[in-house]
Amino acid sequence: MKDAKEIVKEKYGQIAGQNLLGNNSSCCGPSCCGDGANYANFSESYKNLEGYDPEADLGLGCGIPTEFAMIKKGDIVVDLGSGAGNDCFVARALTGEKGRVIGIDMTEPMIEKARNNVKKLGYSNVEFRLGDIENIPIESDIADVIISNCVLNLVPDKEKAFSEIFRILKPGGHLSVSDVVLRGELPEKIKQAAEMYAGCVSGAIEIGEYLQRMNDAGLNNLLVQKEKVINIPDEIILKYLNPLELADFRKSNTGIYSITVYAEKPIR
Repeated sequence: MKDAKEIVKEKYGQIAGQNLLGNNSSCCGPSCCGDGANYANFSESYKNLEGYDPEADLGLGCGIPTEFAMIKKGDIVVDLGSGAGNDCFVARALTGEKGRVIGIDMTEPMIEKARNNVKKLGYSNVEFRLGDIENIPIESDIADVIISNCVLNLVPDKEKAFSEIFRILKPGGHLSVSDVVLRGELPEKIKQAAEMYAGCVSGAIEIGEYLQRMNDAGLNNLLVQKEKVINIPDEIILKYLNPLELADFRKSNTGIYSITVYAEKPIR
């Protein structure tokens, strides 16, 4: 498999030129890996949320992290992997004009799209920065709330990512992230599939390990706020496994889930 970051940049750079209806390139979105197979329960609808901007919604999420993020008026919110700005604009409606929202994304076309969207909306307290989640371009102890939506599974060095999250959170600050995790283990052929990596599946790790890495970074009071099963159709799996391997995979009871997780940075 090619370098994981290059795979993500390439795929999500392509997606930046599409809209919600046209996005056929991501398993995090309404369809997977460019083949048109529908994943009805991957992304969720934002249409009734205040701050929602259809042009910023590329259907790339696996949850709605702002739903449980307890964002208050005046908060500084950081969105990791902000894409075209969808979650940032919903967060901005919650934090209000006195708050501040910073979106971080490593894909230049996404940053350009997000900046065009914020310019169109006329918001002065939402900004987008090109940067890597393993080296977040934000000073320490600044964020009241961190959100992220179906992105951390794409980061190769998750230990470093959670360390950076801890660094930029204020003492007493918290995160609410939606992501894809496993119960069990994926077959090696799926782990090595570039399309399944870009689609938020093969980069996912076991839920216990995911939570442990958050804890190891210093975050505490972890709580899984929401969990749902992601059902990947057999026709998708058969792109990578033969029928006997598929049968063994189904018998293994390996589960793929989207979760939303809360955690806090302790007050010193």
